[in-house]
Amino acid sequence: MTLVSHSSLETYKIGTSIGQAVKEGDILALQGTLGAGKTSLTKGIAQALGISDDITSPTFTLINEYTGRMPLYHMDVYRLETNEDFLDLGAEELLYEKGVCVIEWSEKVMSVLPSHTIIISISIQNNNERLITIQNWPYGVISI
Repeated sequence: MTLVSHSSLETYKIGTSIGQAVKEGDILALQGTLGAGKTSLTKGIAQALGISDDITSPTFTLINEYTGRMPLYHMDVYRLETNEDFLDLGAEELLYEKGVCVIEWSEKVMSVLPSHTIIISISIQNNNERLITIQNWPYGVISI
């Protein structure tokens, strides 16, 4: 499935639609360059999960945990060098918790993620739109 976002607000709204559909145990692997909209998408997911905390990319803390109608484990693996670094964080345990995992820069750890991982790629287009491609999505069509 491919969606086009014309603004950060639309990216946020797409995140909200994703957040309304996800279930406990879902893993969302976000991919895209710096500034593509990974954190905006995550903010929408968090809002749909009933999380009122300010969502920021956990670039230095690596993992932030938020509480809503189900937990959200927000990971940023940009600074990690290897899959072992990811596993040494205890991140693998969170993948199987009763919550939703969102992993920014997931390209770095795809080989250790389960096969049911939902892959969300965001690419910046020439006209500054975002092309959001979602693979392995089991919940039907997403609307903005």
